Amino acid sequence: MKAGRSPQPSGTVRVEAFSDGVMAVAITLLVLDLRVPEPEPGRSLASGLLELWPNALAYVISFIGIGIMWLSHHTMFHRLARVDHSVLLLCIVVLPFTTSVLSSYLDVPGQGVLVAVLYAGSFLVTSSLFFALQYHLLKRRPHLLREAPDPVQTRSILRRGLVSIPVYVLAAAAALVSPYLTLGICMVLGLALPVEHRRPRRSENLRFLAGCEVPSRTRPPW
Repeated sequence: MKAGRSPQPSGTVRVEAFSDGVMAVAITLLVLDLRVPEPEPGRSLASGLLELWPNALAYVISFIGIGIMWLSHHTMFHRLARVDHSVLLLCIVVLPFTTSVLSSYLDVPGQGVLVAVLYAGSFLVTSSLFFALQYHLLKRRPHLLREAPDPVQTRSILRRGLVSIPVYVLAAAAALVSPYLTLGICMVLGLALPVEHRRPRRSENLRFLAGCEVPSRTRPPW
């Protein structure tokens, strides 16, 4: 690289593959809190499994949340021709930690409100950052896109990204009423949130299987 020349953004294939790997690890880490109950005299296996319900509920909600983020992140990358950062992963890798804290302290007297706020807050920060990234790309750096969407598409994309932010604020505030209400709101949002997902074309699948990237001048726009 010549002296005085600023670094150029990289192509998306390596960053997208790295992002997929990070999210796969984050989802895998969620299951570590679902531990096999230790045999105890006077306690049946069924009772031991029932005691794991906070862990199981936190696992399901976080799995859905990370899955939605992965689909949205994947779609965002398919709009990009080049990329120079992917800071969203910074927040996603923290979600297994907040999920573990929630499952461990939800039933502890006096701790439920704090862990529910922490849990909803982690999703709030992640959703806010994802919206900021989309706004930054669509409004400030459209030259990184393969094909700039029209104003109607742009508003639709940003509306979808904005929906979750006030809901997660509500979920965090709901912890003051009941931590379980926070979990309920997060669950409903995860099931109801509209997700934009783009089915890859056959040519893209072949490119992925071949482990190479089509040169930018030959890429069809989408």
